[in-house]
Amino acid sequence: MLESSDKQNNIICGRNPVLEAIRSGREIDRLLIAHGANSGSIKEIIAKCSKKGVLIKEISPQKLDYYCGGANHQGVAVMFSSREYSTVDDILNFAQESNEEPFIIICDEIEDPHNLGAIIRTAEVGGVHGIIIPKRRSASLNATVAKTSAGALEYMRVARVTNIAATIDELKSKGIWVFGADMGGEDYSFTDYRIPLALVIGNEGKGIGPLVLKKCDKIISLPMRGKINSLNASVAAGILMYKVVDSRNK
Repeated sequence: MLESSDKQNNIICGRNPVLEAIRSGREIDRLLIAHGANSGSIKEIIAKCSKKGVLIKEISPQKLDYYCGGANHQGVAVMFSSREYSTVDDILNFAQESNEEPFIIICDEIEDPHNLGAIIRTAEVGGVHGIIIPKRRSASLNATVAKTSAGALEYMRVARVTNIAATIDELKSKGIWVFGADMGGEDYSFTDYRIPLALVIGNEGKGIGPLVLKKCDKIISLPMRGKINSLNASVAAGILMYKVVDSRNK
């Protein structure tokens, strides 16, 4: 969900402004279309965004009213990221330039922008080389993420990919081990994290998707001694990231 800062900083509303934004070449995060708005220049806008691979979402006119802060949106708006996305190769090259074993966080459908922002913040101070998120069913780099990251987004490389499972295969082909954080795995305390590593953090409610889970080389778990059996995604990610930091400092 967008907050007021997102509406002010990350969205352009109206048919002509949206067309100009597309023509400018600026990277678009997603296109928002009101239900039933598919006439005239909106068809051209949808076609151009489809060609560019932009995520297109159809939402209610009332929700679009809210996102646009009452502006005359004419049934269409585009959202932009607060920072340009990197590539997976950018992340790997940064690790190589740092003369360090790669340390990557993969967020498998983290949907809450506050969680993603908190993960980015901890990742930056913990020496993570980059974060990978999916294009669909994920929080994007909006103003809420930027604000929650407390400035860390400006320094963290975030790659957005079409298929997390395929990206994991690519990482594994380059000698990177992939560990998933999920219930029922090995105790996280007894694992060597000094290897080239990608750590998968799952969705807030569903955890890691079944296909992605199968792709992981190892499943690691945090011990749960209380009445509930799960932690907030960003909290769990923070604990595991600093376990990696501790292992690599020894």
